[in-house]
Amino acid sequence: MATRSWFVRGDIDGFFGLFIDNLLQLMVITVLGEAVCGFPPEMIHHRILPGAALSILVGNLFYAWQARQVALRTGRSDVTALPYGINTPSVMAFLFLVMGPVYQETKDPEAAWRAGLLACFLSGVMEIVGAFCGDWLRRHTPRAALLSALAGIAMTFIAMGFVFQLFASPAIGLFPLMMILVGYASRTKLPFGLPTGFAAVAVGTAIAWGLKAAGHGPLAPPGPVWQPHLHPPTPSVTALLASIGSPEGWRFLAVILPMGLFTVIGSLQNLESAEAAGDRFETRPSLLANGIGTLCAACFGSPFPTTIYIGHPGWKAMGAREGYSVLNGVLISLLCLMGGVTLVLRGIPVEATLGILLWVGLIITAQAFQETPKAHALAVAIGFVPSLAAWGLLLVETSLRAAGSDLFTAAPKFGADLFIHGIIALNQGFILTSMLFSAILAFSIDREFLKAGFWAVAGALLSAAGLIHAYALTPKGVEGRFGWSAAPEFTLGYGLTAGLLFVLHVRASRAG
Repeated sequence: MATRSWFVRGDIDGFFGLFIDNLLQLMVITVLGEAVCGFPPEMIHHRILPGAALSILVGNLFYAWQARQVALRTGRSDVTALPYGINTPSVMAFLFLVMGPVYQETKDPEAAWRAGLLACFLSGVMEIVGAFCGDWLRRHTPRAALLSALAGIAMTFIAMGFVFQLFASPAIGLFPLMMILVGYASRTKLPFGLPTGFAAVAVGTAIAWGLKAAGHGPLAPPGPVWQPHLHPPTPSVTALLASIGSPEGWRFLAVILPMGLFTVIGSLQNLESAEAAGDRFETRPSLLANGIGTLCAACFGSPFPTTIYIGHPGWKAMGAREGYSVLNGVLISLLCLMGGVTLVLRGIPVEATLGILLWVGLIITAQAFQETPKAHALAVAIGFVPSLAAWGLLLVETSLRAAGSDLFTAAPKFGADLFIHGIIALNQGFILTSMLFSAILAFSIDREFLKAGFWAVAGALLSAAGLIHAYALTPKGVEGRFGWSAAPEFTLGYGLTAGLLFVLHVRASRAG
C-alpha cells in the first residue's frame, strides 16, 4: 500500500480557517468570561482554557486519525477530516443564559463556573446518548424547530451585542467587517490567496496599531503582560460532582437540553454534509468522540462543549486532508496551555474580529430558512420570537443595573408601556418554547395535526413542570419556579391547543 503523507499543501489553507475560528472562540471566552461571569484571569487561564485545550486536542486528533483510516481503507487520497472545535452556540448560551445569571445572583464566579461545568457535562452525556438514538430524535423533530431556535440565539446573543461594540469603534471594526461580508458572501479569493478571516483580522489590527502610533484611539490591551508559563489541565471532578449535587445548575435544564439536542442533530447533519461531499464517516464513533471531547472539557475545568463543525465541504474544497486537523489541535492547545490568548488579546483588538461573529450569526439565520422546506418559513419566523424576548429582557436588566435599579423595583412601573411580565414569561425556557412554537406550526402547515398535538402536549407538560414560562420575580432577579402546576395558565393554553389539534386530526382522518 502506498504511503500517505500526513500533510499536504491544502492543509495550510484549511488550518488557517479552522484555527481562526477556534481562536475567536477562545478570545470570546476570555473577554466575556470576565465581563459576563466575573471569571478572574487566573480561573480563565489556569482552569478553563487548559481544559478546553485538552478537549480540542482529543477531538482533532481522533478525527484526523479517522480520516486517515478511511483513506487507507479505501485507497483514496482526498479524504478530509471532520472539522472540530468549541461549540459556538453553546458558548453563547452557557455564558449568557447559565453562568451569567448565576453570577448576577450570587456574585460568585466559582458558583457560575460550577453551573457551567454541569451544563457542559450534561451536554456531553446527551452527545453520547445521541450516538445511539440520534437518528430517532432527528426523525421526530422538524428541522425548522431546531434551526429557528439556534437562529434566534445567533441574531441576538451572538450577533447584535457585538455589532453594537463594533459600531462603537468603526475606525477599527467597520472595514474588517465589510471585508468579511464581501469576501465570504462572494466566495472571492483575496490577493495572494489569503484567507478572508485572517486578512480581515490582520487589517483591523494594523489599523488599530496605526491609530495608536498616531495618538488616536489608543489600543488598550486587557489583562496583565503575557509571561509564558505552562498551565497543564487540572482535574475538576470534585467541582463537577459538587455541581451535580447542587440544585443551582439543574434549574437551567430548559437551556441545556435543547442545546444538547441541537448539538446531536447538528452533528448528524454535518456527517451527512461530509458524505454528500464524498467522505463517509461512521455515525456512532463520530458522535461518541464528540461526546467524549465534551466530557473531557467538563472533567478538566472547561464549561464549554465541543462539537463537529459545519463546513466540511469548504475545507475539502481547499484541499485540506487530515493534517489541518492535527495542526489546529496542537497549536490551539499550546496557545491555551501557555497562556497565549493573553498575548493575542494584547496585540489583536476584539473589534477587528467581531465581523466574523456577525457572519456566523447571519449564516446560521440564513440556514434556518434555506435548509427547511419553503412552506415552513412561517415556522422558522415564529421561532425567533422567544429569543427576541430573552434578548430584550437582557437589555432591560442591563440598563436597570447601569441606572442603579433592578427589575424587581422597576417592574411595577412599566405598566402598559412594556408588558414586562409577558417578556419574563417568554424568556423562561425560551429555547424550548422556540422549538415548541416552530414544531407545532411546521406540523400544522403539513396538516400533520397528530404530531403537532403531541408537541402541544409537551408544551403543557413543560409549563406544568416549570421548565418554560414559570418564574418568580425577587429582589435577586428572575428565578425559575419548578414543581407541579408551576405555570397553570400556560398549561391550560397548551392543553387546549393539543385538544384542538387532536380534533383536527380526527376530522382530517375521517375526511381522508
